[in-house]
Amino acid sequence: MASSAHPGTGPAEEFRYPGNRLGLPEDGPGSVTGWGRRLLALLIDWLIAGLIASAITGTPIWAGGNDYNTAQLVTFFAMSAVLSGLAGFTLGHRICGLRVIRATSTGPGYTAQPGLLAGVIRSLLICLVLPAVVFDRDRRGLHDRAAGTIVVRR
Repeated sequence: MASSAHPGTGPAEEFRYPGNRLGLPEDGPGSVTGWGRRLLALLIDWLIAGLIASAITGTPIWAGGNDYNTAQLVTFFAMSAVLSGLAGFTLGHRICGLRVIRATSTGPGYTAQPGLLAGVIRSLLICLVLPAVVFDRDRRGLHDRAAGTIVVRR
């Protein structure tokens, strides 16, 4: 029979829920968001970038092609970098009730915008895909960790 120093204890205090180590609430506004909303926001942003790229290239979304695909990726990058860096959300984030804040100074009511440099770093790594799917206990992907940001509920 195994015994521990503290029988019946739960997880360590610093790992009770995502965002606990950063001073974020467990539920409600300002808490770390789940994967469903984040994925939906990404799909909305990708669709909007596709519509803009379609207008720029004169190619229908369903036709695709190298010019269209490049235009969609560049549009997504620019839209995501500027909006998430300066406004704290993309159009998809806004629709899904999310926002991007600095993770270095979080806490109740903290709403600092990440800044343009953080938005560019974050968006560039999202476009590379792999950094966005590798994440930590606080649901921060490598793109968020590199940019010093976190996605929370509005």
